[in-house]
Amino acid sequence: MAKRLKITQVRSSNDSIQKQKRTLQALGLRKMHQTVTHKDTPQIRGMISKVRHLVEMEEE
Repeated sequence: MAKRLKITQVRSSNDSIQKQKRTLQALGLRKMHQTVTHKDTPQIRGMISKVRHLVEMEEE
């Protein structure tokens, strides 16, 4: 069974650059403390690494 990642936005994207804001939107995060789940793929891991200062991640 494929692993799932639980991603929560913990910091605001107000002072972030536009590229990071678009990455958060692509992950499905729109507001603070919102949580989404995604399959553990290299693409999702790469997106998380670009906004790692704004999100928390845990494996399910």
